[in-house]
Amino acid sequence: MPDYRRLLVPGGTVTCTVNLADRRKTTLTDHISLFRAAYAQVRGDRPFETLALCVLPDHLHAIWRLPEGDADYSTRWRLIKHRFTRSLPGAPQGRRQGERGVWQRRFWEHHPKDDAALSAQIDYIHWNPVKHGHVTEMDDWPYSSWHRWKAEAARPWRQPPEDMHL
Repeated sequence: MPDYRRLLVPGGTVTCTVNLADRRKTTLTDHISLFRAAYAQVRGDRPFETLALCVLPDHLHAIWRLPEGDADYSTRWRLIKHRFTRSLPGAPQGRRQGERGVWQRRFWEHHPKDDAALSAQIDYIHWNPVKHGHVTEMDDWPYSSWHRWKAEAARPWRQPPEDMHL
């Protein structure tokens, strides 16, 4: 088994992609209120700032800024996944406690190296529902921080390059 190591930056900014185990399912948007409740509960217990968030049917992207001296985004994701999974009606039991076959075991993270990279990642996250064909305009996707971000942003949005991936 590979020795997987994550970059831990206390008080840092991290972009994460979290996927369902079965990417053909629409569990996240079908149960968005349960996901929002799990997310809010973990954020209340272990504070972090959400810079950008977009929940799609089968995966999500988030950019978090962690509190000063705190680098533990992995525990936060484990708790969000666990609380959401436990709240699902009739979720199948998986091999690991709390997993129940709902989530992929790992998630992917990136650490923006500067403000330009952070801006590009925010744009990519907000463009994601359009990229995946769920809507034709970002304004039409209800499960995104785009609406809040657009109202507060001091810079214009830029469409990310076609080959950009998180």
